[in-house]
Amino acid sequence: MDYEKLEIETAFKDGNMIPIEYTGYGKNVSPEFKIRNLSTKAKSLVIILEDLSHPIKNFTHWIAWNIKAESIIPKNIGNIDNVVQGIAYGFHKYAGAKPPIFQKHNYRYTIYSLDNTLDLSSNTMKKKLLKAIEGHILQKGTITGYFKK
Repeated sequence: MDYEKLEIETAFKDGNMIPIEYTGYGKNVSPEFKIRNLSTKAKSLVIILEDLSHPIKNFTHWIAWNIKAESIIPKNIGNIDNVVQGIAYGFHKYAGAKPPIFQKHNYRYTIYSLDNTLDLSSNTMKKKLLKAIEGHILQKGTITGYFKK
């Protein structure tokens, strides 16, 4: 389904290398995101980080929801009240890019604006999260980057 596009900026340009700070080889914190055209109807935001190069298709590194619908998503968002981090990469926290040494992997951050907030257990995984947001998505945006050590 097509949604109105979210315009997203972050610490790297779309298609470029993700700065080490936001990877498992660095500080492993989520980057700040700036959203230019957030709908006034948005009640919350969802973020999904996937490794597009992993042998398991679109391997989930991070999912977070009930992020305040504002034009800036702060860096290290997992430490902010009311943000729920589901299970991804086996954890309830951000797990940045960490491909095997000398391998280049591509990563995609997807941000959704929703017309609601979600009442989901923190044990929720991506598949159930995507099902829960069906019919509530106002906008969707992606930014991709790669990392190689």
